[in-house]
Amino acid sequence: MPHIHPARAPSHLINLHLGNAASLRSAPQHIQAPIKQTQQAQCLIARQLTTMVSETAMKYAKDFLDYVNASPTPFHAVKSSKERLEKAGFVGIRERDNWNNKLKLGGKYYLTRNGSTIVAFAIGNKWKAGNGMALLGAHTDSPALRVKPKSRKYGEGKNFLQVGVETYGGGLWHTWFDRDLGLAGRLIVKQADGSYVSKLVHVDKPVLRIPTLAIHLDRQETFSFNKETQLFPIAGLAAAELNKDTPNDEEKKGEGFSPLASISERHHPAIVRKLADTAGVSADDIMDFEILLFDTQKACLGGINDEFIFSARLDNLMMSYCATEGLIEALSAPDALDNETGIRLIALFDHEEIGSQTAQGADSNLLPAVVRRLSTLFGVANTSVTAYEETLIKSMLWSCDQAHSVHPNYGAKYESDHRPEMNAGPVIKINANARYATNSPGIVLTQEVARGANVPLQLFVVRNDSSCGSTIGPMLSAALGARTIDMGNAQLSMHSIRETGGSHDVEHAVKLFRAYFQRYSELEDKIHVN
Repeated sequence: MPHIHPARAPSHLINLHLGNAASLRSAPQHIQAPIKQTQQAQCLIARQLTTMVSETAMKYAKDFLDYVNASPTPFHAVKSSKERLEKAGFVGIRERDNWNNKLKLGGKYYLTRNGSTIVAFAIGNKWKAGNGMALLGAHTDSPALRVKPKSRKYGEGKNFLQVGVETYGGGLWHTWFDRDLGLAGRLIVKQADGSYVSKLVHVDKPVLRIPTLAIHLDRQETFSFNKETQLFPIAGLAAAELNKDTPNDEEKKGEGFSPLASISERHHPAIVRKLADTAGVSADDIMDFEILLFDTQKACLGGINDEFIFSARLDNLMMSYCATEGLIEALSAPDALDNETGIRLIALFDHEEIGSQTAQGADSNLLPAVVRRLSTLFGVANTSVTAYEETLIKSMLWSCDQAHSVHPNYGAKYESDHRPEMNAGPVIKINANARYATNSPGIVLTQEVARGANVPLQLFVVRNDSSCGSTIGPMLSAALGARTIDMGNAQLSMHSIRETGGSHDVEHAVKLFRAYFQRYSELEDKIHVN
């Protein structure tokens, strides 16, 4: 069935021009009757198609809600993707192992780094060393508040328990005031045998809050605040925690020497107990943690016709979800890899919001190292020593990160001819100064994929008098030398604690990504540049 945009289906199918209405009314009854019957039948078909399209779009949108609600941190986002991949038959491997005897033609695999970045790939049955790959990158992190290494704070003469936090990324921090905040992340837990394991924790209830000052006490027209002293959550009243706090001196002496203060000395014991109880471990066994704050209000559908998604972390869990589902759907047919000559791969990176220059960021060696190892797979004795370079030049990277929808209240901020809309399809992002990696060959190939998938596309550039964001596209394009395009679904309120996206765009992106993986090997050598 051809794709019909729900908002456009009625005008596309119902408003069929079958002659002037006045002429039709004046025509004999035996002429009017069959024409009216045809119109009624066409209207019924249009309504049925619109309903079917809308139901499919809602299925994807609701599945995304489940994904984002289960993923308050990058660690949880990786867990969510990993669970879906495993259900689809992907097998976990490790970077530290030799892959030569583990990987098979037609196999599906995934690996993680730091628990916050995941790479998944499927190997075509006709893969040969030096062939090309369809690569798709996104990121798992979003701006957030992170608990400081020593977060134990008090306010107003030690009457309030407060938690020290630091800002991660470029958030719209004023949106974090007066929200019901939970705690999530990972704990490093000591085992009975002396080993240490990572354990995820998700305290999905309001524990913290950053209250605003009443307007009666400060009538400032522009809301301003100090991020160190006023972006400062309260966790409770100190009176409730009296006599529950720090171990006494005798207890500490019995523990022996510790290079660092204990976890319950650095953080409020009540917070540590809450994390331990939720994770099902002993507070005494928690050696350290990486904990982020998140908005406990669930992501949901909104708008008069459920055309919106109201959610935290749309940037960029929407693209992480669509990448995961697109890859899975591209492999759903039993014979999906029978004639595939390439490798289909997604990489969901951490730390994009802070520059990507970490071991698990896109500017690390992770993707180049994985591509290098895969490029020589199943090579025979005379495999070219340049197989890696051959693979790179035959490959393509789709850098997928959310884009800006035109804002009805701030229309002047957008370039007059490039005003993306929600629910109108993925947005190709272009910048003359290479803040995005898109170029014409990439646009042409992407358009061919979209044409076959019946997915609409949009174009975006920023105004010349406006700053431009960036993505993982340029850095990976430079590191790999593969043709690259930057794209993402349009949204409002980027980097707010609560963002707005289009519910139908989830389906658009999944369909586009699925088609990209299915068709890239076929299209790769049809666009000639060099």
